[in-house]
Amino acid sequence: MNGVELFLLGRTLMKIGEQAMPPAASGSRGSVRSVLVVLGDLVSHPGTTVGEIATRTGLPQSQVSTAVARLQEAGSVDTRPDPADRRRRLIHPTANPSARVAEVRAGTIDDALAAALTAPDGTPPHPDTLRSLAEALALLSRHLTPEVLGRRP
Repeated sequence: MNGVELFLLGRTLMKIGEQAMPPAASGSRGSVRSVLVVLGDLVSHPGTTVGEIATRTGLPQSQVSTAVARLQEAGSVDTRPDPADRRRRLIHPTANPSARVAEVRAGTIDDALAAALTAPDGTPPHPDTLRSLAEALALLSRHLTPEVLGRRP
């Protein structure tokens, strides 16, 4: 595999991930994708900063800032001064996390992966193939987190 092939694989996986996310009530997937990623990260890491979210998710810091602003307007998060450094703001999910985030995080990639692997004639992929690929993707996700990019010299 070369760099171009890896890049194209990454784009394909991103598209499968987008298809795995249940659509919002508005029917839109893409416009809320980064907001869902940021809020999902905040649910797992309350009391964090924009920079820390960007590092964990791999999203650009500007995109995280925009998502946090949208979440704050919607009442899904609040910010508080960092007791250790009053210039920084710590972001927390509100007491009632979004049902939408719970729905997205509870979903699986199974149907989207099966759809992507279905042959042009409609033949579904073999269950062993699906299982093997899902296990390989889980292994990759444990080892190739967005943080690995920050460890480069």
